[in-house]
Amino acid sequence: MSGRALTILSVAYPLAPVGPDSVGGAEQVLSTMDRALEAAGHRSIVVAQEGSSVAGRLRPVPRPAGALGDDALKRGEAETVDAIANVLRTEHVDLVHLHGLDFHAYLPPPGPPVLATLHLPPAWYPKEALQPRRPRTWLHTVSASQDAAMPCHGGSILPPVPNGVPVAELARARHARRRFALMLGRICPEKGQHHALDAARRAGMALLLGGEVFPYEAHERYFTEEVAPRLDACRRFLGPLGFTRKRRLLSGARCLLIPSTAPETSSLVAMEAAACGTPVIAFRSGALPEVVEHGRTGFLVLDAAQMAEAMAAVAGLEPELIRAVARERFSQERMVADYIALYRRLAP
Repeated sequence: MSGRALTILSVAYPLAPVGPDSVGGAEQVLSTMDRALEAAGHRSIVVAQEGSSVAGRLRPVPRPAGALGDDALKRGEAETVDAIANVLRTEHVDLVHLHGLDFHAYLPPPGPPVLATLHLPPAWYPKEALQPRRPRTWLHTVSASQDAAMPCHGGSILPPVPNGVPVAELARARHARRRFALMLGRICPEKGQHHALDAARRAGMALLLGGEVFPYEAHERYFTEEVAPRLDACRRFLGPLGFTRKRRLLSGARCLLIPSTAPETSSLVAMEAAACGTPVIAFRSGALPEVVEHGRTGFLVLDAAQMAEAMAAVAGLEPELIRAVARERFSQERMVADYIALYRRLAP
């Protein structure tokens, strides 16, 4: 480690737990940085939901009971404000790194520099969040397409820091390819699990769905009305997956499906699939064309019908080439180094 040790306070979205097996991309990136900071000799303090698994020190906010909605979010934000204030009152912090969609609700008073990572589409943030008035507050995106979609580019907007995944660790799993497709992620309308199920049925291929149905009313209704009726003996819902099981399924799958209708800002799961040598078939949403190289590491399609056609074509793609692309482009070590360099540049 070069330079002095840093103390970084990372702050998660209050309604989602953090850990190595987190479902959400923002939580996965935060978890990666928490572990990397501690491994490099820095201090990591994390404000996140109780039950989160961190390498540094956890300052927990209570886990909400029951359905997740506006009331639960407001309570979580208030508890996050208190937790941040407590840390800053009792600890020296070099930089505060915010990861939540609602980061503007708990920006601390003027003090240590703040970096907010915009993990979601710019249009999903309120205007005031993208134009912070707090001094020494910077925002950044995670992809070129997300950066291009920003409504403004003032002095507080920094260049993108692309995401990365543990390529070498993922590549260690080698399994014979089997005739099933895979889809991983939160179960919600914008992720489009129903499109994947329709495509798999049309292609005559088995499909395994991994992910979690969080207790949001819209998510639970989507699962009940759109996902569950499409399940059968060949198209099954597995629930949340830990890293080892996810790696095993990724390395054995014929392909990974990403039928997202949201303007994705990145795709950790597409990068993970590439590290396993597994082709990705994705809708042309947001940054997915930056991650998936059409005809080389997967296919970009417009709808479920084209997705079904591509499922028959992935056998012509070369797994070792896909792995090589992942090693070149999706390194987690590069992401960690970029963040730590940015922390040093912004910290006093």
